[in-house]
Amino acid sequence: MTSITHHQKSSPALKKSKSRQQINHFTDVQGLPCIEKIVSSVEETPDPINTDIIGKIPEWINGSFLRNGPGKFEIGNQKFNHWFDGMALLHQFKISHGQVTYRSRFLSSDSYQANKECNRIVVSEFGTVTTPDPCKNFFQRFLSRFELPSCAVLLTVTPCSSSAEASDNANVSFVTYKGDYYVSTETNIMHRVDPETLHTTKKVDWSKFIAVNGATAHPHTEPDGTTYNMGNSYSSKGGLYNIIRVPPTKETEDETLERATVLCSITPDDKSNPSYYHSFAMSENYVVFIEQPIKMNLMTIVTGKLRGKSISDGFSWDPSLNTVFHLIDKKTGKVSSIKYLAKPLSTFHQINAYEEDGFLIVDMCASDDGQAISNYNIQNLRKSGEALDEVYNTLGRSFPWRFVLPLNVNHDTPYHQNLNRPNTPATAIRTDKKKVFCTHEDLHGDDLEQYGGMEFPQINYGKYNTHPYRYFYGCGFRHLVGDSLIKMDLNGKHMKVWEQPGLYPSEPIFVPSPDATEEDDGVVLSVVITPNKENSTFLLVLDARTFEELGRAEVPVNIPYGFHGTFNATA
Repeated sequence: MTSITHHQKSSPALKKSKSRQQINHFTDVQGLPCIEKIVSSVEETPDPINTDIIGKIPEWINGSFLRNGPGKFEIGNQKFNHWFDGMALLHQFKISHGQVTYRSRFLSSDSYQANKECNRIVVSEFGTVTTPDPCKNFFQRFLSRFELPSCAVLLTVTPCSSSAEASDNANVSFVTYKGDYYVSTETNIMHRVDPETLHTTKKVDWSKFIAVNGATAHPHTEPDGTTYNMGNSYSSKGGLYNIIRVPPTKETEDETLERATVLCSITPDDKSNPSYYHSFAMSENYVVFIEQPIKMNLMTIVTGKLRGKSISDGFSWDPSLNTVFHLIDKKTGKVSSIKYLAKPLSTFHQINAYEEDGFLIVDMCASDDGQAISNYNIQNLRKSGEALDEVYNTLGRSFPWRFVLPLNVNHDTPYHQNLNRPNTPATAIRTDKKKVFCTHEDLHGDDLEQYGGMEFPQINYGKYNTHPYRYFYGCGFRHLVGDSLIKMDLNGKHMKVWEQPGLYPSEPIFVPSPDATEEDDGVVLSVVITPNKENSTFLLVLDARTFEELGRAEVPVNIPYGFHGTFNATA
């Protein structure tokens, strides 16, 4: 563990490539180690196995650390193209009285079963388009070219199309609705999962309950259990962004998304090219939708399979467009008439949002570049030497940013002057009757640059989400995946870092101690991948306050690098 209390200046080098397309180089890193085994297929471990405990796991931790991510990257002799395409593998680290067991199970999705039965990829994914089955006759192969594609963003573009092959490969996150656990991606299919056994218990389709074609894998939950999410809907007239609200409790035991409602719909400026979003922010009274200039060309996507193109080919970054913050009142569903603009940015994960003294503070991990998705093709993750360095150096870095949005903008609000308080360098300037242009404050010092920025941010969510807070946790990215864990203290913007060479920690999850009195009373859990050492992946437990290692539970099987998870506490 390294504690950092100083600020060291480090400016990323900007160079131009020698290719005809001028590609930005954000860094000049050389000699990155190969990490290809983080995207190697593994077998499931459906029965719990013991782990070897090094150090000490606090005995007060009782529950299951649940993780999701891709675990199979080829079917038969066919390979998936993108990291987002691998078949979902669910993981459980069950912690009780200082001991840890591990189990994993492939999600029993229709996509997984169909691929397994045919021993080939038969359902398209985000970066992989299926090819006609050679066993079909010519006429069947011809017709299969016209089936609509599935993807990690859209289930289908026309809900009435019954011929679409829809992927239900929910490999991104564990989420909860009405007290039940689901695994989800960004299509409109989720799977309810038993957190004790990891068995898939029910397939749930958002579009059967409300008019949406998908939902994010990052909903927000109120203390009473009410859950908010976002999902797109599509018609012949184009796309809409929808704010979704799901009630907190079930009326019957087998209930899923019954009584879910669309709180409001927002029309994109260009309905045929809506923006991609991976998540959104939420404060006490507002849902905050960040419309970023990562665009989805609906025509390209819907005709992709006909042309042999994947969903990812329909994505593009347009840095000529501003970012727009839309504020939606959670009680009324009314969208603020004021549009808060910012320079072009890309954000996948927000840190927190809260209201204070007439301002809405929105904290997020963000980048000046929005082309990161295309860099995560599996072949890039498996590169080595100069080819690997080139991929990394052309990948924009994400850093924690803060925007401060003035809520009380009316006809008396002055133009062309900063409306924000003097205690923040973030600015907000009214430029038009309904427009306020905002700039951000860095939530870090220069020392974060040497750790490659930060992603996968987490906070003490249960107690501090939508409220003022002091600490957040994330991964540093000196590689294509996280290679360090970082605790950021907003009081002085100081960092504490856990790092060890050759180890790649995943998203940190904060678990509060039972008698917590301070915000960082508890532990941070992270699954640490060891791609160059067999059967040595481990669950890491850090003291959240000191960021010192308390213990680790070594797992005697290989685990791929995953995406998101949650902690399911038990009494």
